Amino acid sequence: MTTEKGSSLWKDAWLRLSHNRPAILGLFVLIAIVLICICLPFIPNFLQDPNLPNLLGKNQAPSGTHWFGTDQLGRDIFSRVIYGGRISIAVGLITTFVSVTIGIVWGAIAGYVGGRTDALMMRIVDILYALPFLVIVILLSINFEKWTGDMTDWTVALFAGRGASRLALEATRTWVEPLTTLVPLFVAIGALSWLTVSRIVRAQVQNVAKMDFIEAARSLGLGHIRILFRHILPNSLGPIIVYTTLTIPGVMLFEATLSFLGLGVKAPNSSWGILIKEGADAMLTNPYLLLFPSIALSLTLFALNFLGDGLRDALDPKSTK
Repeated sequence: MTTEKGSSLWKDAWLRLSHNRPAILGLFVLIAIVLICICLPFIPNFLQDPNLPNLLGKNQAPSGTHWFGTDQLGRDIFSRVIYGGRISIAVGLITTFVSVTIGIVWGAIAGYVGGRTDALMMRIVDILYALPFLVIVILLSINFEKWTGDMTDWTVALFAGRGASRLALEATRTWVEPLTTLVPLFVAIGALSWLTVSRIVRAQVQNVAKMDFIEAARSLGLGHIRILFRHILPNSLGPIIVYTTLTIPGVMLFEATLSFLGLGVKAPNSSWGILIKEGADAMLTNPYLLLFPSIALSLTLFALNFLGDGLRDALDPKSTK
């Protein structure tokens, strides 16, 4: 007589995900985009300066010198798409990670403990929902402006090294400054965008906590923390993962809105949202400025959506092996 070996939730989820071709394709496309945006700027003399204007070569079509053409100031669009992708991806991933982490912990505790604790924690969520989000971002941007400037100088000195030339310092500042100046944006979005996640997690935890296998875990004497984080949350990840993959593109679009208002990416730096906005204003004279950043953003959004759908199916505990 042979006995079938058990397998973990994550192993079963990976097996189901590996058979989902759109999800795997989305995963590889997303990894490729992230690696391209992160690694290419570190290759010496590969990319042109994304902020260097050349008025004699403005609005050029794609060529061997400028793969994506040039914008209205003669800047290389390919370099601006790559550097802008780093900012858009960083904003999407970092703020989503912060918000989802806070939301999972808050919602899981509220849903599992219940009673007055649940009521108090959800009322706090309701109060935070009523706060004017844009006003908070403006206040953070003003109050953190000097601090972000000091952090930019410290980070540039750290990566450039001691005794670095002025040219090396400027090259390092080109990719460091857009990220450090967005710290207030990371804080603001991460501090408030977890509210919806907490409600989703709370509802899922309350449903899973009533199931028979949770009662069995309690009867075996398992602690509350182990039951919550080892048994309840893994069986509640499906909707959380899907919402997370939808939050990342939403954050990217919100960053574009703030940058348009002067609260996000500072000129002459760029993000995909800024490039698309500039391309929309000049689409009749220079359609390439709109085309290429739109393709990059669309590929990223499609990849996230396909991956999110695949992860939802893979992490569904009701799925069969």
